[in-house]
Amino acid sequence: MRVLVTGTAGFIGFHLANRLRSDGHQVTGFDNMSSYYDVALKRARLEQLRLAQIPVVEADLCDKAALQDAWRKADPQVVVHLAAQAGVRYSLDNPQAYVDSNLVGFANMLELVREAKPAHFLYASTSSVYGANTTLPWSESHPVEHPVSFYAATKKSNEMMAHSYSDLFRLPMTGMRFFTVYGEWGRPDMAFFKFAEAMLKGEAIEVYNHGKMTRDFTHVSDVVDAVVGLMAVTPEPAATVEGEAARLGTSPVAPHRLVNIASGTRVELVDYIQCLENSLGLKAQINFTGMAPGDVRDTWGDVSILSELTGYIPKVGVDDGIERFAHWYRDYYGLKD
Repeated sequence: MRVLVTGTAGFIGFHLANRLRSDGHQVTGFDNMSSYYDVALKRARLEQLRLAQIPVVEADLCDKAALQDAWRKADPQVVVHLAAQAGVRYSLDNPQAYVDSNLVGFANMLELVREAKPAHFLYASTSSVYGANTTLPWSESHPVEHPVSFYAATKKSNEMMAHSYSDLFRLPMTGMRFFTVYGEWGRPDMAFFKFAEAMLKGEAIEVYNHGKMTRDFTHVSDVVDAVVGLMAVTPEPAATVEGEAARLGTSPVAPHRLVNIASGTRVELVDYIQCLENSLGLKAQINFTGMAPGDVRDTWGDVSILSELTGYIPKVGVDDGIERFAHWYRDYYGLKD
């Protein structure tokens, strides 16, 4: 199968492209190599993709001509759109980056989908859309009308934009609400990466809400399993199929579905830090502080829809996942065990 994956120099996109290639698919990547975090890490990922014979077009989603050219080269049957401006805290001071990538860039992708009509368009959303919702675990049926960060607002906008295109032009689409993804080749702006870096330097780590936080940590390999499974499950409007389709995240009018991708469990942040301490053989120096703007105390995803659709069962627990990350981190940065 021919697959276009955007955001292939990013964390999830890198792992997904490698998995699809190893499964025998013809993969084309697309990435703008944003300097939001360490470009050298992104280059290292691209080198791994090059060795796997995965071509990557380096261009921006806002460059319509470059995007169209990449699409023509890939001639995709399925598109997995992961490219976006990520990060809750960065959105507080840099909203324009989110407008450009997550709104304008996403609209450009939708136009190409409308013109080319691939068999399935899957796109990245986020657990951040649940915002101020305190009913746990978070289900796809819960209201998401109260985002608490601009980043979350743009991703909620993506879901609405995609639904409208799906309905108007009968385009099969799946929005994937990723929960806290961690693992090897991760993002340096995320807590697990920042904690490891600080601990190995003998520096203190900053823990928000005085440590009273839980997260649904999901290892990247489980995320990739989920995405691959969803690629094969093309949505149909719930009104046109029998039985329980409406229960499975499907729109009543459009071939559009929303799905949580999570571990289905939550872990106390302080317990997560203890796992990292055990894996690194170091004791963390912790500065407890108040809640950060745009953040939430708890995340926890209901994965019953994902499991029903794909048979998804997360395989990597936090202890194992952190151990894998710590081993990769030391190896990548040339640090001794």
